[in-house]
Amino acid sequence: MSERCLEIGLLLYPGAQLAAVHGLGDLFTVANRMAAGQGRKGLPRLRVSHWQADEAGCVRRVFDSLPQGDGAPQVVILPPCLDDDAEQPLADCYRDWLREQHRGGVLLASVCVGAFALAEAGLLDGRTVTTHWALAAQMAARFPLVQVLPERMVIDDGDLITAGGLMAWTDLGLALVTRLLGPTIAAETARFLVVDLNRESQRHFSSFAPSLDHGDAAVLAVQRWLQGEGGAEASLADMAARAGLGERTFLRRFRSATGMKPTEYCQQLRVTKARELLEFTRQSIEQVAWQVGYGDSGAFRKVFTRLVGLSPGDYRRRFGTAAR
Repeated sequence: MSERCLEIGLLLYPGAQLAAVHGLGDLFTVANRMAAGQGRKGLPRLRVSHWQADEAGCVRRVFDSLPQGDGAPQVVILPPCLDDDAEQPLADCYRDWLREQHRGGVLLASVCVGAFALAEAGLLDGRTVTTHWALAAQMAARFPLVQVLPERMVIDDGDLITAGGLMAWTDLGLALVTRLLGPTIAAETARFLVVDLNRESQRHFSSFAPSLDHGDAAVLAVQRWLQGEGGAEASLADMAARAGLGERTFLRRFRSATGMKPTEYCQQLRVTKARELLEFTRQSIEQVAWQVGYGDSGAFRKVFTRLVGLSPGDYRRRFGTAAR
């Protein structure tokens, strides 16, 4: 009886990160090895192929780990991209091919910028997705029918799976192994590759990048003042006075310009400063809380954990560089 295979296609669109392409191929090779070592009957062998548009604009298979095989992919992955123009629209042939694959029942998956291609093809409308945390705002603005959750590492929406930042290809690969070969093989694959299984959040990798190009000079002046103060001890009355506006008008214009309430904005600034102190100093968490404007360290811990996804202590243990 011939071996049952399940083909995973990797789309080599312009600028696709080859490290992720080849890394995913290696991950699926290891998964096949783990499955064979288990001696479990009925598991398919994962076959990896690469797909790329030719000069005529036809998307074709250009590599196959089992070249004697036939058929079509059951999964197609859009890898991340490192090019400066990574968010430029894909050629029509790629978008048309993705729509055709989806109509045919193929599971589509993306990492980082790859989600933009799925959105351009109209496949993410009404869906909840993730992408690199630094691109979330841009994606939400370009594709208002898509709900973007940048804090999530992987979102499995059945026929569509999206993964977060550049290295989230490992998370996507393991999620696919879990679905296709089962959680035991996925756990053994992760253990062999020495990578974490089931990472849920990318919030603790993100950084606060406020909008400064909104064109509201009064709000921008307050933002620059808050940046200098680290967001500490800034009351609504102080901010409105510095903007030369009434409090209600200031609230409306600040939220319109930044997409956030002033209190939320100040929390982000305080937590950003706290992250620096936790990474590069040996100050206690109570000292850090006080320095960024929190008299109650318990309140600081709650805000920090909510925004970062890790407690201050866990964050320091993971990212701290100060001498111990």
